[in-house]
Amino acid sequence: MHIDTITPADSTWQAQALCAQTGADFFFPEPGSSVREAKRICGMCEMRSACLEYALAHDERFGVWGGLSEKERLQLRRARP
Repeated sequence: MHIDTITPADSTWQAQALCAQTGADFFFPEPGSSVREAKRICGMCEMRSACLEYALAHDERFGVWGGLSEKERLQLRRARP
């Protein structure tokens, strides 16, 4: 499957995402913990845009999705029309 054909509604991106091979600990850190490692992994992931769109579409409130933290996604949602 080509990356351009992957949509947030199509869950196949989840199995191909780097986080699926890494584990959730990096992406759902304890409050106040660094998200630097999660963002580094996201930065290398080809599924990053599908992940971010999924998180925005499903109002994911916790963790790092598509390379953005909870606060960053909230800011992005507020900035969108």
